[in-house]
Amino acid sequence: MKPATIQNQFTGLSKVKLYLALSRTPHVLLDMATPALSALLWLGAFPPLNIIILGIITAFAGYTAVYALNDLMDHRADRLKLREDGFKNCEHYLDAILVRHPIARGFLSVRESLFWVVAWSLLALIGAYILNPMCALIFLAGSLLEAAYCLLRKVSSFRIFLSGAVKTSGAMAAVIAVDPNPAPTFLIILFLWLFLWEIGGQNIPADWADIKGDGHNRAKTVPVLLGPERAKAIILPCLVFAVIMNVILFRLTPEGATLYDIGACLLIGAYLLILPAYRLFKSNNRLNALNLFNRASYYPLALLVVATIRSMV
Repeated sequence: MKPATIQNQFTGLSKVKLYLALSRTPHVLLDMATPALSALLWLGAFPPLNIIILGIITAFAGYTAVYALNDLMDHRADRLKLREDGFKNCEHYLDAILVRHPIARGFLSVRESLFWVVAWSLLALIGAYILNPMCALIFLAGSLLEAAYCLLRKVSSFRIFLSGAVKTSGAMAAVIAVDPNPAPTFLIILFLWLFLWEIGGQNIPADWADIKGDGHNRAKTVPVLLGPERAKAIILPCLVFAVIMNVILFRLTPEGATLYDIGACLLIGAYLLILPAYRLFKSNNRLNALNLFNRASYYPLALLVVATIRSMV
């Protein structure tokens, strides 16, 4: 069946679902906790209601645009993966809750997807500029880094550092949105914390799950180039240090870190990061890699709950 014919089968809500799948909206909603948490930790209290509303809209638009940009730029490689294994064994994958890679499957055209990316990017850019012009620059930089990350797919595994930087951009922008002059130390620890979480809990585990398809497509991912044994030797230390950075970050907040804060950070980090990473370290099981990715995706949200409770007490 021709792609145009396939695309015409989807209308109304089914079409909307494909667009949401393009942007991995379930993951977007989880990721939105990261900028909210970062701003809340730095201020020690909730910002004004108008900033909260504008921030929510801007964050949703920004994450929606960047995730869709990733799928758009990688659609040719994803199409090759589809031919290899048909995206089998995705039932345990958070990013496959809706439809995995709708462009590669022929459900959405490149033109439709490009329009979706541009529309949400413009909304994110406008919202970010209203919050603080520096936030708009951060969004643009993050988008360019995401594009570079995709373009370097078959060039270098060092592109993983770009992924880490992209993941921190929303949080950095959120802090600047509520305070134009945050402490550099706080920003540095915030960057290191999210960077390590992204590398150990998101990027490498996700690439681990796709190691077979990436290998066929000659993608330069860490699991493909270094092998599973070395890849998992990177994951566990990254996440251990991420939990440590998280405790330090709480100590840098206006209220400081109480025993409750430290205990909550350690328990959440152990359950969502360290334990699933240790299980993966002890095995080469693909399901353990997916379990780590899925659990780590809830990490910022769980910490946002902690920060919200302590700001209300």
